[in-house]
Amino acid sequence: MARADQIPVRLRIVIDPPVPGVFHSLQSKDGHPLEVKVSRSGEPLEFDVPIGIGPGPKFFGDQVRREGPERRFVYIRIGQSAGDLSSPWTRRMKIDIHDLPQDLLDRAAESGKSIALTVNGVAKDGTPACATVKVTNRGLLD
Repeated sequence: MARADQIPVRLRIVIDPPVPGVFHSLQSKDGHPLEVKVSRSGEPLEFDVPIGIGPGPKFFGDQVRREGPERRFVYIRIGQSAGDLSSPWTRRMKIDIHDLPQDLLDRAAESGKSIALTVNGVAKDGTPACATVKVTNRGLLD
């Protein structure tokens, strides 16, 4: 799809809370860590992700991954995957974006505001959350 057919929107992925001291990063287009962040005392981590939205809606961007004809998501790399070779964890978090409500996408496109997606970064056992994580809150940033 031509970029002219895409509307640029920014996502802000907020990991709240993360496991303190653990490296987190976006996954780059080539699969490497990008924008590594560490929460020292449990403060939220934020990652800004530019995406393009086309009719359908369809989602595009360097950090947007696909699975099948519909599913689109963003990976957050954790521990060794994010570049900390001393970490006991080698994980990724999968954050779905294909199910974002159309009205939220429209409001973000019209206002130029970012869409914030909050996820819990701590699994039930106290280790970093991984696999597909549920978005606990979504909305526009003020």
